[in-house]
Amino acid sequence: MEDEERLAGLLRGGLAGEGFAVDVAHNGQEGLWMATENRYDAIVLDVMLPLLNGYAVCRRLREDGNWTPIMMLTAKDGEYDEAEALDTGADDFLSKPFSYVVLLARLRALIRRGGRERPVVLTAGDLAVDPAGLRCRRGETEIALTPKEFAVLHALARRVGEVVSKAELLEQAWDFAYDGDPSIVEVYISALRRKIDAPFGRASLVTVRGAGYRLDGAC
Repeated sequence: MEDEERLAGLLRGGLAGEGFAVDVAHNGQEGLWMATENRYDAIVLDVMLPLLNGYAVCRRLREDGNWTPIMMLTAKDGEYDEAEALDTGADDFLSKPFSYVVLLARLRALIRRGGRERPVVLTAGDLAVDPAGLRCRRGETEIALTPKEFAVLHALARRVGEVVSKAELLEQAWDFAYDGDPSIVEVYISALRRKIDAPFGRASLVTVRGAGYRLDGAC
């Protein structure tokens, strides 16, 4: 779904050349209808669409139980836009201008993973993470998190019990092209432990030495 016809044509031609069967929609309403009526392996979704923007399209699909993997394209830049893309149900995002080679590689990765239904509120034991409401609670206790803390926790909560590497956290909570100090992840992990674990006598956020971090649903 891309309203810029030249870019849509280039993407369609490139993906078709790689063996994909590609349908194109130039506005959100048309794209939503097509995604509802057909089964796709993946959706490439621009944010700035006429009639219905990409965030609304993504939200409507997820609300209707459509879990086709979605890669969101945006000309916007900033962590809040990236967080909104993920919070509305997107699986990945790329900021324009982007590398076609990177888009193709990440699209293939999404297709390999396939669409997996995700609950509206993610849970790990009595820890609940609500992406739509940007809220977090432990039992009945609300926990105040900064947007970046929430983005890191959201990335972990989407894969409870699995090890998530530092590189994956940087990609999902910061930017695929982030070139700052990777140790920033450790700063936010420490902050999260002080908020979601320490006050409750828990140790749910585990460091797996040499591999990454795991959010344990049993703690």
